[in-house]
Amino acid sequence: MLPIVPTLSLREKSGLVSGASFWMTRGLEEHDITPVTLTDGPHGVRMQRAEADSLGLNDSEPATCFPTAASTGSSWDPVLLSRLGKALGVEARTRGVDILLGPGVNIKRSPLCGRNFEYFSEDPLLSGVLGAAWVRGLQAEGVGASVKHFAANNQETDRMRVSVEVDERTLREIYLPAFERIVRDARPATIMCSYNKINGVYASQNRWLLTNVLRDEWGFDGYVVSDWGAVVDPVSAIAAGLDLEMPSTGDHSPDQIAAAVESGALEEGVLDRAVTRILTTHDRVRQARQPSALNQDDHHALAREIAAAGSVLLANDGDLLPLDPDRGGRIAVVGEFARTPRYQGAGSSHIVPTRLDTALSALTMATTRDVQFAAGFLLDGSEDTDLRDEAAELAANSEVVILFLGLPDAVESEGFDRQDLLLPRNQRDLYASLQAANSNVIVVLSNGAVVSLEGIRDTAPAILEMWLAGQASGSAAADILFGTVEPGGRLAETIPIELAHTPAFVNWPGEQGEVRYGEGIAVGYRWYDITRRDVAYPFGFGLGYTTFNYSDLHVVLPDPTHPHAVVTVDVKNSGARAGSEVVQLYVGEEHATAVRPPRELRAFEKIWLEPGETRTLIFELDERAFARWGEGTWTVAPGTYDIAVGRNSRDLPLSESILLLTPEPIVVLGTDSTVGDWLKHPIGAPLLHDIFSSIAGGGGLPSDSETLRMIEEIPLRTMLGFGGAGDGTEVVAQLLAKVSG
Repeated sequence: MLPIVPTLSLREKSGLVSGASFWMTRGLEEHDITPVTLTDGPHGVRMQRAEADSLGLNDSEPATCFPTAASTGSSWDPVLLSRLGKALGVEARTRGVDILLGPGVNIKRSPLCGRNFEYFSEDPLLSGVLGAAWVRGLQAEGVGASVKHFAANNQETDRMRVSVEVDERTLREIYLPAFERIVRDARPATIMCSYNKINGVYASQNRWLLTNVLRDEWGFDGYVVSDWGAVVDPVSAIAAGLDLEMPSTGDHSPDQIAAAVESGALEEGVLDRAVTRILTTHDRVRQARQPSALNQDDHHALAREIAAAGSVLLANDGDLLPLDPDRGGRIAVVGEFARTPRYQGAGSSHIVPTRLDTALSALTMATTRDVQFAAGFLLDGSEDTDLRDEAAELAANSEVVILFLGLPDAVESEGFDRQDLLLPRNQRDLYASLQAANSNVIVVLSNGAVVSLEGIRDTAPAILEMWLAGQASGSAAADILFGTVEPGGRLAETIPIELAHTPAFVNWPGEQGEVRYGEGIAVGYRWYDITRRDVAYPFGFGLGYTTFNYSDLHVVLPDPTHPHAVVTVDVKNSGARAGSEVVQLYVGEEHATAVRPPRELRAFEKIWLEPGETRTLIFELDERAFARWGEGTWTVAPGTYDIAVGRNSRDLPLSESILLLTPEPIVVLGTDSTVGDWLKHPIGAPLLHDIFSSIAGGGGLPSDSETLRMIEEIPLRTMLGFGGAGDGTEVVAQLLAKVSG
């Protein structure tokens, strides 16, 4: 406890755990406690104007609008994410911001989630590595991060009260690891709890989540802040491990907390601990500050670099791209998004940019070729045949068409979910008309989450997915299309063939206040691999402007009884120009006794190679690379594990198997344990054989495999009753005492 805390009155302490206003904490001038300012991120600093309303979503001070997480996640580049975090830290300090709300590391359970543009990936390892890099970069500038939304906030529908019904294994393997990695590797200042309930308990009041897991297991030493308005019961929240409620509720919450302490319903020591966490964290953040200067030109250039690094080239038939900027015929630029860009999502992360590049202007300036524009469609989705016909005529009289398609603002946003994966009908009709007029149509996409490319992917020779790529996205598009830079991204989420194929399809978005995570750990590529479904584009996929060869995979397992392996692989740039490659390593357990995907991402590295250059990469796989959650802990079952390396989850040219001789996981026995559970236990199995030898004529357990398999599924207490051993529950209790004693 900080020495100052015992000197504070109960009223003062109760006030410190509740905000002073919408964006500021309370200060106590007489105690030299300074208030701090929190504000929205995560792809820009959304500092509200003083006169703005409580939400003020589109009224904030201009700031660099960097690419959204859908784009930065596709970069697979933690170094770049650290640079982004540092730039955000500089901008935050310039505007007097102490805590920036971000990054968002919730898993993309369904492509329909309206806030997917703010989240990195469908994979927890990728989300955690990138999120940790973002946090380290930000906090190096003396600005605290607020990692959100903890936890299982994977939809916008009914997000403020829905109960996520999910088993612990799924939480531990899919929805919690990104947070865990960031806590352990980056020491974030704050964690923001989510609105939703988890198995019936609000996240803001969930002691298992906020105290048992976050603090006791992971060692989190910052403070937990609520999402804005997420606290239902302030006393229960403080008792569970929440520290700061935002925004201010006036005297409402402080009065309740003070009254609870006075009545004995809440220990004052619990309140003291929350106050200590808040003040200690704020002191730590301030001590990290170094002088720094904001250069908006540099930040705009960084936004442009990041936009290209996260853009994914999905198709490039006949090497249509990159285009020659100086030779060739007319270029038709089609699509309203080329001059009215869609570059960020809507909601609390909406940024007023410092400037805005349009693709039409950038393309025109980047080439000496004739560039003509046609809008082609209306952003409101209505049909306009005149616009479509004008665009088709331009396409017919051009050498190549660059078509800008995407999702309008009204389709995806914080606060509501999408209804389908389709591009608007008027855009799909426009594409069909252009394709009929000119086969050289390059499609450039602007969207915050994956869209169905049915009718496009089989006919478009080139498709560039740029996501919502920030205020410099127009210039980044020109850079890629003319080959000044390469499209450096790889898919951080699978693009399915249709919505019905997606993992959460039958469990979305829930009903009667609950959403069941019935797909369990089978999220994203894990689902498509387990169910052996074809996909439009697999997780990790992306083309570049050069090619790479993989060779010489070696796996060293120093001790088969210890799950730790060192993997080396050679990667060569076999093309004619320099470029980047994301080398991906996946691990799969053969003949797993529990449901497991064929492969899971366990390591990756983004590298840059000159033509002809070869690099040897080294990956270390620790215990967690092989483990699954079961019986209340991480376990590594003995058996054969496949280690595969390649370009994406379904293009893994090199693989090697290793045999782990780890101990068999010991089943935790209980009153309801089955005969099979007892037979797997080293102490319980002999006891079981002894007791069956003493009942039912002393014949022991059945010897034929068919009968034995049948009774293995029967609880032992029930089986003992069948065998005439009396009260099965009492006998099992006696056996359990012997096992534990």
